[in-house]
Amino acid sequence: MCVNRFTTCLALTLCLPLLAATSLTAQDVPSQNTAERQPTNPDMIGNQTPQQFRYKAVEKQELNYLLYLPKAYDADRESGWPLMLFLHGAGERGNDLARVKIHGPPKLVETDPDFPFVLVSPQCPEDQTWDTSALSRLLDDVTVRLNIDTDRVYLTGLSMGGYGTWNLGIAEPQRFAAIAPICGGGELLDILLVPAAQRAALQNLPVWAFHGGEDTVVPVDESQRMVAGLKRLGSKNVKLTIYPDAGHNSWTQTYDNPEFFTWLLQHKRDGQAANE
Repeated sequence: MCVNRFTTCLALTLCLPLLAATSLTAQDVPSQNTAERQPTNPDMIGNQTPQQFRYKAVEKQELNYLLYLPKAYDADRESGWPLMLFLHGAGERGNDLARVKIHGPPKLVETDPDFPFVLVSPQCPEDQTWDTSALSRLLDDVTVRLNIDTDRVYLTGLSMGGYGTWNLGIAEPQRFAAIAPICGGGELLDILLVPAAQRAALQNLPVWAFHGGEDTVVPVDESQRMVAGLKRLGSKNVKLTIYPDAGHNSWTQTYDNPEFFTWLLQHKRDGQAANE
C-alpha cells in the first residue's frame, strides 16, 4: 500500500547487527540446550522451590521500507517534521517494495506532492506478521537520522497492519501522538493488563479506529472490543467510525478523507495541542 513528484521515495534497509551466519556440518551445530543435568538436592523433593531461567538471545532484525520526504523537507528546520508510520496488509508482504504502494498513504504520495508527513512504509517479510520490536527499532533509526519532531509521530495501518497498529500502539503508547488502526484488531488483555508505567500514556493516546460494517475478513467486533477495552481503561480520546455498507476495504474511504490527516496533525504527544 504508498508516493511522488518532488517525492523522495527511497527503498532502504534497516539492518540491526547480529552474528554472521556460517556453514556448519551437522556435527558442528551445538545443541540448543547446553545445560548439564545437575544432582538433585534432596530438600527439593516434594517441595516447591524458587528457580530462575536465563537466556541471552541474539537476533537479526531487517526491514525493507519506502521513505517519502515532503517536497518542502528541510533537514535543518528547527521544529522538525511530523512522521507517519504506515503498516500494510497481508497481501503486500514479501520482497517487492512496489507492492507497498498498492494501498494507503504510499499510494497517495505518488500523486500528492503536498503530503505533509515524512512517510515510512516498511514491508513485512513473506509468511510473517508485524514484529513490534523491529518496528520500534526502525522508528528509533529514522527519528535519529532524519529531522523528525518526535512529539508528532503517527501510526496507522490496515487489515494485518491494523493489527500491527493496535499492537505497537498499545506496547509503546508513549511514543505516538495518535494512532489510527483500520479494519484490524488486537489482544484485549494487553489493554486491560497494561503495565502501570504505561497506563497513563495509553489512557491519553488519541485513537481513531475504522471498520466496515459488512467486513467478512476481519469482523467489525474486532475493532469494537478494542475500543470498548480502551474506554473501560479510562481512555480520554478514542472513537470508532463504522462504514455501514463497507466490506473489508474500509481504508480507501478513510485515507481519501482530508479530515483524517487534519485530525492526526491536531495531536501532539502527551496531549499537547499541535501548532501546525
